[in-house]
Amino acid sequence: MTEKFDVVVIGAGAAGLMCAATAGKRGRKVLLLDNAKKPGRKILISGGGRCNFTNYDVTASNYLCRNPHFVKSALSQYTNWDFISMVSKYDIAFEERDHGQLFCIDSAKQIVSMLLDECKLPNIEQRYQQTITSIEKVDNGFVLQTEAKTITCESLVVATGGLSMPKLGATPFGYKIAEQFGLSVIPTTAGLVPFTLHKQDKEAFAELSGIAIPAIITAQGGESFKEALLFTHRGLSGPAVLQISSYWKAGQKVTINLVPESDVTELLEQSRENHPNQSLKNTLAKVLPKRLVEVLIERKELSDKPLKQYNHKEMAAIVEHLENWPIAPNGTEGYRTAEVTLGGVDTDQLSSKTMECKQIKGLYFVGEVMDVTGWLGGYNFQWCWSSGFAAGQWV
Repeated sequence: MTEKFDVVVIGAGAAGLMCAATAGKRGRKVLLLDNAKKPGRKILISGGGRCNFTNYDVTASNYLCRNPHFVKSALSQYTNWDFISMVSKYDIAFEERDHGQLFCIDSAKQIVSMLLDECKLPNIEQRYQQTITSIEKVDNGFVLQTEAKTITCESLVVATGGLSMPKLGATPFGYKIAEQFGLSVIPTTAGLVPFTLHKQDKEAFAELSGIAIPAIITAQGGESFKEALLFTHRGLSGPAVLQISSYWKAGQKVTINLVPESDVTELLEQSRENHPNQSLKNTLAKVLPKRLVEVLIERKELSDKPLKQYNHKEMAAIVEHLENWPIAPNGTEGYRTAEVTLGGVDTDQLSSKTMECKQIKGLYFVGEVMDVTGWLGGYNFQWCWSSGFAAGQWV
């Protein structure tokens, strides 16, 4: 027997839930399908279980997309303030952290519960642990075949997410749907992800694992972030590295200002004047972890001798090295630990207003499956809310 729905949403993550709720409120008969046992898996583990659900300051410049203007319409249709209003309506307590990031004080479960409550309408049905075996375009919509049912719908929304965190069930299914219908998919890579280092660098810095310092990290394209840098057993992590990883290309170096909050020139000059016999190592240990300074000396990136033995040119070279420390990552930790997926369904083929495919009436893409990637800080969830809402108004 064939079941008929107005809308089928594939994927019960952030974007899919928002789209289903929005369409349901318009009176559309909606079926939400997911291959997992439960909805909102990525929401539940995000932000250390507290869910960084949006940011106080959201603009198009917080997103990477081949068409930088694409995100503007959806972000204006459903803003961060709209989502904050919903969170407040449900009495979910939240707090602001660095850079306007908003987190639940209690638990990410509250965000999932809120979205499920929004979907509690008689015209919205949810089914989990579903496997879709085929999708076919017909004159008045689509025919989906699951292992047990044949389902027809006028509008099909692909909200399947990206490839990050495969342990949560991430698959390339959404990209395969796009390719089936002739849409181009921009090659995907892991984004917001720690760096791994080449063997020699990894061995040298592994003993610093757990040490975090403020830093400014810059990619070859000129993009720059001031955040914490964390040394790990495998390489480099922390917010600064996650942010710049979305702009880094294999084979490139990044440069890191290891002392962004210190005037090292002044420190060295005053120390040489007042304590000429003090070693460089002990001087720099006032502004950097001593073990990091020792590793830089062991690697012969810095020499260690009394300050009085350095001339002005040598002092300037020390400052230059610390403010523009070059390192070439070996790679990233990949999708296993990545927070997002770069690339995806090419947005040139979609309406920025409705998220509908320009060439195939009734086919929509929302959330991470498309070529839109936000910065760290709640921006990716905001894209899910905004794109899900925008599509939900039209499906």
